Amino acid sequence: MPLDITYLGHSGFLFSDGTLTLAVDPYLTGNPVAVQKQEEIYCHYIALTHGHGDHLGDTIPIARRCKATVIAPYEVCNYLNEQGIDKTDAGNPGGRIELPFGSIAFTPAIHSSSYEGRYMGLACGLVIRMGDKCIYHAGDTALFSDMKLIGQIAKPDVACLPCGGRYTMTPALAKIAAEYVAAPVAIPIHWKTYPKLAQDIRDFAPQGVRVKAMKPGETWRCE
Repeated sequence: MPLDITYLGHSGFLFSDGTLTLAVDPYLTGNPVAVQKQEEIYCHYIALTHGHGDHLGDTIPIARRCKATVIAPYEVCNYLNEQGIDKTDAGNPGGRIELPFGSIAFTPAIHSSSYEGRYMGLACGLVIRMGDKCIYHAGDTALFSDMKLIGQIAKPDVACLPCGGRYTMTPALAKIAAEYVAAPVAIPIHWKTYPKLAQDIRDFAPQGVRVKAMKPGETWRCE
């Protein structure tokens, strides 16, 4: 079953199996590279890797408008509940949530997580199973050797890997991460959005892995 993958820019995506749609880290308002507005996004579920503003993004208005369930680390869900978002499903690294489209498992990520000075729990990566496809969205993270283990256990079809440097892996380190995970396709994320992030990712050239650099607003069908 094919999976439609739409890149929202920065670290954001829409994943659709033709029946249900999942948004991940939907940061649109204030995102200088986004070509879509939050009002244009429709989804049944939202998954968040951590609580930073460039990942939590437009979750609240989208969840309210779409009546979407938000899947996120425990403390992020607590915050969203306080903002009137009642449909949340909380997890943490090592855990997995079964869902109508498949499942979402939480993996470690080496990064911080806060929102306007408030602690928002652990930063996470996500292993998303939708239909017969598996996506590893690493969230914001440094390189760590257990990415090999994530790849061996999850066997993802696609890995979404940050490579902008400064706050996450550099392109050269993301190359190693892609080789560790060993998904057939790697999508670079968290780059070019702001001047402090890498604008050139030519060093993100993993051996044996196809790099698919998507443009904001672009949709790719993973067959």
